[in-house]
Amino acid sequence: MDKEVEVLYIDDEINNLISFKANFRYTCTIHIAQSTVEAEEILNNNSNIRVIFCDHKMPNELGIDFLNRIKFSFPAPIRILLTAYADMELLVDSINKGNIYRFIRKPWVNEEITSAIIEANKFYLTTSLLDKRNQELEQAYRELDKFAYSVSHDLRDPLVGVLSAINLAREFEDLDEIYALLDLMRTSVLKLDAYIDSLKDYYLLRRGDLKLEEINFYDLATDIESFYKIYTSTTPLVFETNVDQVTTFKNDKSIIELIIHNLIPNAIKYQRVAEENQFVKLDIKVEKGGVTIRVEDNGIGIPEEQIEHIFRLFYRASNQAQGSGLGLYNVKNAIVKLNGDIKIESNQDKGTVFILSIPSK
Repeated sequence: MDKEVEVLYIDDEINNLISFKANFRYTCTIHIAQSTVEAEEILNNNSNIRVIFCDHKMPNELGIDFLNRIKFSFPAPIRILLTAYADMELLVDSINKGNIYRFIRKPWVNEEITSAIIEANKFYLTTSLLDKRNQELEQAYRELDKFAYSVSHDLRDPLVGVLSAINLAREFEDLDEIYALLDLMRTSVLKLDAYIDSLKDYYLLRRGDLKLEEINFYDLATDIESFYKIYTSTTPLVFETNVDQVTTFKNDKSIIELIIHNLIPNAIKYQRVAEENQFVKLDIKVEKGGVTIRVEDNGIGIPEEQIEHIFRLFYRASNQAQGSGLGLYNVKNAIVKLNGDIKIESNQDKGTVFILSIPSK
């Protein structure tokens, strides 16, 4: 055992409390309470308690009733009942009513308590892991529901647009009208292509191990600047990149590119239309141990009440531009996969800054 295991011992006899703490204080962290009221207060203030020992003959409230009462408020700790007056009826009630893990007779012996703590801690860890997996499974099912709806909606809409334009074009003879329909078809196809690209990113993040390689951010920034030149050449927007790399950096290049290629298009799409001096800046600084990436714009910004929601699956904070709702969700998952951190500074109608910290591997 180690001191990470926290145990609560409840007994109305002060000598028992002193003895318990003296005997086991070196092997685990011990909390003691002389009443169930005091015990509940300790549980409220110590969320890491893993094992509860409670004497059955407590004043004002029987131990079995206390353990039964707290099992919904504090479901995680493993509950063990102690009593000198054991009978079969009490044993059955302990199991059925209080969800008792183990039953120990008083006066207890040190070896039995030590064994109980070890086994209860193993059961606690197993149960906690199972609860975590269940929560992850529930989250996966919720995302699957959203994903299924989005695929059926966001994949079908562009195809319907193309088919409608084709059917209309067959009725037209005027080339100008046909060209107008071709433009509509092109818009739908580009929308479909962007959505498929987001799905590719989504699945990239769910592959197994990272593909580690040394990354030259000067080259990466040059490629990114060239890629977005076609977007900025016909607009008043200025796109700037700045790199400061004085040491080597190793991580998964494709995932870092994924992050940047999701943040920059958002910064471009959500500019203020009336702003004459539109800009998007990409700053990359590599120091020993990691890289800091800043993507800054002077666009429409994000309302404060929406910032906490923007990384949710298929969440769209603005209708100014069309999107899949996968971009920032993918960014957040990518940061988690790289053991990094992301911060947002945003003021509505002034702009947004995404600040990413990613460790080198």
